[in-house]
Amino acid sequence: MTPRLMAVSDVHVGHQGNKPVVEQIRAGSPEDWLILAGDVGERSDEIRWALETLRRRFAKVIWVPGNHELWTTAKDPVQMHGAARYDYLVSMCRDLDVLTPEDPFPVWEGAGAEEFGGAVTLAPMFVLYDYTWRPEGTYTKAEALAVARERNVVATDEFLLSSEPYLTRDAWCHARVQYTQRRLDALDAGTPIVMINHFPTVREPTRILFYPEFSLWCGTDLTADWHTRYNVVCSVYGHLHVPRTTYYDGVRFEEVSLGYPREWKRRGLPDPLLRQILPTPTYGPGELNQWGGHFKVTPRWRRPRRSCVGRRINAAGWPEPAVGASAVSLGALGDSTDRVPEMGIRSATSWHNSDAVDGHVMKRANSWMAQVLSLLSR
Repeated sequence: MTPRLMAVSDVHVGHQGNKPVVEQIRAGSPEDWLILAGDVGERSDEIRWALETLRRRFAKVIWVPGNHELWTTAKDPVQMHGAARYDYLVSMCRDLDVLTPEDPFPVWEGAGAEEFGGAVTLAPMFVLYDYTWRPEGTYTKAEALAVARERNVVATDEFLLSSEPYLTRDAWCHARVQYTQRRLDALDAGTPIVMINHFPTVREPTRILFYPEFSLWCGTDLTADWHTRYNVVCSVYGHLHVPRTTYYDGVRFEEVSLGYPREWKRRGLPDPLLRQILPTPTYGPGELNQWGGHFKVTPRWRRPRRSCVGRRINAAGWPEPAVGASAVSLGALGDSTDRVPEMGIRSATSWHNSDAVDGHVMKRANSWMAQVLSLLSR
């Protein structure tokens, strides 16, 4: 069979139901390469299991960290924080012969490379977020976080992702941007590149988030032009749990996440489980939904409804105009409307204002502190 460059992210092996899915992942050819674009798991032992399992099945595995790998939970056998934890994970990958953002960029010369001169450089990156993707009407990090907290949207990273030895996560992000940009600048001009980062490098993919405030924890303006500054043939990312194919400035972006069981059970597992990056895939009529998503939008998701901020969602799934609003309901896109804890926490009052949630979601909203405490003790 033709060797292919494949990708997946956000397999979250610590979530019940996801480990059996990872066990199903197989290479289609002995020469296939696999990109793991972050959020493999939270605990270091779970991460090792997944990397070791998949490395045995693919000719090469390339990993970049997501925010979840950087969490330090109470039950993790490795109690390291911040940059020290990242360094530990890099060391683990090297023990397993898995490539990381700290290794020389690998070069794909297999099928599909001929379209770009015979060789495509894969650039695994570790670039965080710096709170510059702010809610409309806010102009500083402090203002943006205040608005998010007022709306009860707070990423779990604020509790579990240490930035040590950096003072803040945004300072760590800026150091990683500088390091990564130096590496990209060192490539020959015009080198075809597949960029790989857990977080999207442009803000546009976050416009569909059910909670637009969560964009604060999704990326940085400092990478906004990388897909045009460099000769990027594809940008691979995850984090948003909305698997889709989109194009910005003519460049293909692939969000390759599996997501939590409650998400993929609602819309169905990806078929196939892995996304083909090279050779460049061709999607036929009906293979992608109207947002480029790799899942079908059912009539249930199209019905008129209100979002959790009280905005009417029209029959096409888009919110009607509202001041300061630019996001599409993920419920309308077939994703979860109760993305706790990853997508943030909303109060029972906020949930009560929506006619699109059920008692199960209300219970989740009412017990938000219990969920945070559970994560802290995990």
